[in-house]
Amino acid sequence: MAKTFVDFDTCIACGACYSTAPDVYESDDDGYAFVKLEGGRDGFVEVPEEFLSDALDAKDGCPTESVKWED
Repeated sequence: MAKTFVDFDTCIACGACYSTAPDVYESDDDGYAFVKLEGGRDGFVEVPEEFLSDALDAKDGCPTESVKWED
């Protein structure tokens, strides 16, 4: 199954990922993205099948390539 992760070091808090895939990504109090699925702040997290398309769109739409992907 595909896995995702957000690189906090390169995230610019633009909101593209969590507006595209709100079931997968969320923002912290400062607007920086993280994976809101269980374990999302600890590294790569499996993306449920029903959210895959939106998560891939979020990855493709990230201007800093901070949304990482692993198959």
